[in-house]
Amino acid sequence: MNGIASAAMRQTADYRVNWGIELPRIHAIAKEFENEASHELAQVLWNESVRECKILATILMPVERFDEELCDIWVENIRTEEIAQMFCINLMTRLPFASVKAFEWIASPPTPEGGVQLQNCGYLTLCHLMRKSELSERSADEFLDQASTALDNKYAIRALQIFASQSEDNALKVKKVADYLL
Repeated sequence: MNGIASAAMRQTADYRVNWGIELPRIHAIAKEFENEASHELAQVLWNESVRECKILATILMPVERFDEELCDIWVENIRTEEIAQMFCINLMTRLPFASVKAFEWIASPPTPEGGVQLQNCGYLTLCHLMRKSELSERSADEFLDQASTALDNKYAIRALQIFASQSEDNALKVKKVADYLL
């Protein structure tokens, strides 16, 4: 337990328990379970309202057992930006349907029940997919349309920055969106 980090994080009501364990240590703990990683273990961990359990669940969940229906259930229960980030980098980037889900989520209207984290997960997933150059031209056009209406979302802006940095053509497309909005 990291007492200082835990105390700072406890100021929010995001988790029932928060040990304040740093991410490198959580990854080290996950390595101890690599050979035992199972769908059931990840499910139990995810259902706990404990920060470290949720992060471990995103690392340990076997991709072949994580279908779109379960993905929707998990993402609807994300309440913090940190868990959204961990979910996207540790799990979403390994899924064959990541792009489909990301576009579905960025098109969802934000709601007080968690719709903001849903959009965040969509844009975060797209950021990671773009870094891996896994975005088709058709998908890029859809992304630009959606992101241009979500400029109040810092992850949409970050995704636009990543997209623009990939090529001069992409930079010009982002510039056109910005010019249109001005």
